[in-house]
Amino acid sequence: MKKFALAVVSAIGGAAATIVLTQAVAGPDTYRQLNLFGDAYERVKNDYVRETKDAELIEDAINGMLSGLDPHSNYLNPKSFSDMQVVTRGEYGGLGLEVTMEDGLVKVIAPMDGTPAARAGIRSGDLIASIDGITIQGMTLSEAVDKMRGPVNSQIKIQVLRKGEKKPLDFVITRAIILVESVRFKAEGDVAVIRINTFTEQTEEGLEKALQQTKAKIGPRLKGVVLDLRNNPGGLLDQAIAVSDAFLDAGEVVSTRGRRASDTQRYGARTGQIFPGVPVVVLINEGSASASEIVAGALQDHRRARIIGTRSFGKGSVQTVIPLSGGMDGALRLTTAKYYTPSGRSIQATGIDPDILVEQTAESDSEAEATQRMSEASLPKHLDAQEGGRKPHVGPRARPKPGEKFDDFQMTYALRLLRGQEVVSAADKPAPAKTPAPKAN
Repeated sequence: MKKFALAVVSAIGGAAATIVLTQAVAGPDTYRQLNLFGDAYERVKNDYVRETKDAELIEDAINGMLSGLDPHSNYLNPKSFSDMQVVTRGEYGGLGLEVTMEDGLVKVIAPMDGTPAARAGIRSGDLIASIDGITIQGMTLSEAVDKMRGPVNSQIKIQVLRKGEKKPLDFVITRAIILVESVRFKAEGDVAVIRINTFTEQTEEGLEKALQQTKAKIGPRLKGVVLDLRNNPGGLLDQAIAVSDAFLDAGEVVSTRGRRASDTQRYGARTGQIFPGVPVVVLINEGSASASEIVAGALQDHRRARIIGTRSFGKGSVQTVIPLSGGMDGALRLTTAKYYTPSGRSIQATGIDPDILVEQTAESDSEAEATQRMSEASLPKHLDAQEGGRKPHVGPRARPKPGEKFDDFQMTYALRLLRGQEVVSAADKPAPAKTPAPKAN
């Protein structure tokens, strides 16, 4: 694939900036637009109220170009690129938040379990308006994340805008080393509860440990498995495939499709699975995104698991990290494809609709309120959904009866379902998935 390199050179004395294109396949309009950029760059260098640094101007220009594409494409400077590599290994310093940018503010996709942010009470959907008294407006997402990170045991004050609250909420949080335990196991009598917090390099190994714990603590009494993916913001694609593969014996797990037919890649399950013949329930909610949705979609399409909870976030796009100058100049995180479930459903801006919609409380949300929950579709400049976007839920629903109180009704419902204490009629069960012929997106 041919590409062009762009160099902006500003000579001493305020000489005009020049643009050099190499290996370019560009028409006259492209050159005109690039010369427009060079003219703007020169004006800023010569006439801005204070002296500017070339590196900062170029970094801001790259960020502006990428942030105009979609919410998940951005530039990682060398420090941010290094921090990202640490995060995917599952150990880093900070608050423990998965965030994105919305309307100039930092929006919380999900706090990670057991982290300072989760303990402080930060919730999915919160908008971070300021950090240590400095407003978020005008910052890039990378700059805001950098400000939230800092020395271990140091404190940070963040101000949060929360739906339903008339005034901003202030939180003082102590930073800590975030040791993300990707997989946690708990025995609920004769049911194994496996909680995956995020998909890191440790996930596949953590799932294997959970299998061994299940054999040791429950053994032949095992009646079912709950795979809890609620508020799991995603992570590594290969780990999502590995988890899906663990529960499947054959068939496609996920496909990724880019702008050209040749970009399509398909990932399949290998023979052999853990918990063969054991019923599985997957829990999802609006904080379940990306890799979580790949797993839920694969197990739903193959009818290997019953999906319950609320509709997932709907992040169905693939970001490729492209190092620049071998990483010396940072990297681009660029959206290059979309995810599709085995039956050919796009996750993008639609999410995974549960087989049984299970609310945590008895208060009834209207369909309009449900569609306004935090989702990919609510993010500015999100990639469009296909097939009409997010649709109203069709199928069984459950919620606590008026007056009933539960610490976690969704989990209670999942356990009851596996033990045969909740009955869903055959007519309510989803039809088997049909896999369409491959096609380019």
